[in-house]
Amino acid sequence: MKPNLIYIVSDDLGYADLGCYGGRQAAFGPVSPHIDALAAGGLRLTEGYANSPVCSPTRFALMTMRYQYRVRAGLEEPINSRSKGSPVLGLPPEVPTLPSLLREAGYATALVGKWHLGYPPYFGPLRSGYDEFFGIMAGGVDYFTHCSFTGDHDLYLGDQEHREVGYLTDVLSQRAVDYVERMAASAKAGRPFFLSLHYTAPHWPWETREDAHVAADVARNLFHLHGGNVHSYRRMIHHMDEGIGALVAALRREGLLENTLVVFTSDNGGERFSDNWPLVGGKMDLTEGGIRVPWIAHWPAGIRAGSVSRQHCMTMDWSATLLELGGAQPHPDYPLDGVSLAAVLRDPAHRFERPLYWRMNHRDQRALRMGDWKYLKVDEHEYLFDLAADERERANLAPREPDRFAALRDAWLAWNETVPAIPADATVSLGYSAKDMPQR
Repeated sequence: MKPNLIYIVSDDLGYADLGCYGGRQAAFGPVSPHIDALAAGGLRLTEGYANSPVCSPTRFALMTMRYQYRVRAGLEEPINSRSKGSPVLGLPPEVPTLPSLLREAGYATALVGKWHLGYPPYFGPLRSGYDEFFGIMAGGVDYFTHCSFTGDHDLYLGDQEHREVGYLTDVLSQRAVDYVERMAASAKAGRPFFLSLHYTAPHWPWETREDAHVAADVARNLFHLHGGNVHSYRRMIHHMDEGIGALVAALRREGLLENTLVVFTSDNGGERFSDNWPLVGGKMDLTEGGIRVPWIAHWPAGIRAGSVSRQHCMTMDWSATLLELGGAQPHPDYPLDGVSLAAVLRDPAHRFERPLYWRMNHRDQRALRMGDWKYLKVDEHEYLFDLAADERERANLAPREPDRFAALRDAWLAWNETVPAIPADATVSLGYSAKDMPQR
């Protein structure tokens, strides 16, 4: 029987924010006990990556299972709220997606949470393979008023604006639980489901469940540069973790946990209050702290508990994995860049060579990881790192290894010729000025 598939994406989560990745305990106790339990009961990858160090490009790769650069809007870093109404900046409905292909293979499909791949009337989840949608269209909203950066209310049920009272993380968690309970009978009768649960946590604004009294002020300035702290940031992760615990409890209660694959990750590296240790950099950077993220997979029927893997991978590989496990086929006109990790799920000791490429308009960044070696360019500076010995990327080995450096740089240049160029009108939207950026 095909497994049910749940793809959980956190937002701006740091590599070491979770207990199972070495995160420190908070003053209130463990930050992520339910996510940690998923890792203990399944597979944890230590060298997995996001397709981009910023949100919407990674989401294009997740949906299309291809490098985000193959879609015009995937070249935005990221799509911002001012693009609302654009007929160009979004995921074209004609492009095959993970949910559309799974739906063709017999799955019920739903997105609960963040979309961030273009605005109605031209784009939206229901136009790209999801049967159901509850969540936000923008890159972020106030957690209580559900208003975006432009001040517009941005909570939707299907294609229609929807009003609902509550702390957004809790609202999304409850919707996910409700979906599992509603789909349980049909799943047991042979029609599996694919649920995308895309949290906004712990993306700014930094508001906990107890911060409703500041929501009116925060909603006027979502970048919230004067607010937040490490304690509230960890609380936000904990609220998400509680929701994931409730979702797992619903799966167990409905008798679905055994044959449900739950995948957990982040869309990019952490920001401002995150813990990326021992990695350097964060969101918007192609240093390890901006792109290396947690990857956890839990599937009692298919994954041995307590598994750990060093397999190199990125977001689109996991989407290709779900596609294969769901018995779906890629569209012949849209060949995948993602490579399935199904063999790694079956045997965590299995590893294969997986070159990983990135580029950013922001600071003209380039990166290639091939084996333990990484080529990196930031502004006019180029580097070569041995990540097996130096995951903090401190020792530039390019002068000592000129042949290896040249080979990796040439490999990146050759790959870059296979994807569309970055157009002159592509934008970089930091959300804050350079002087406000956290210094790392």
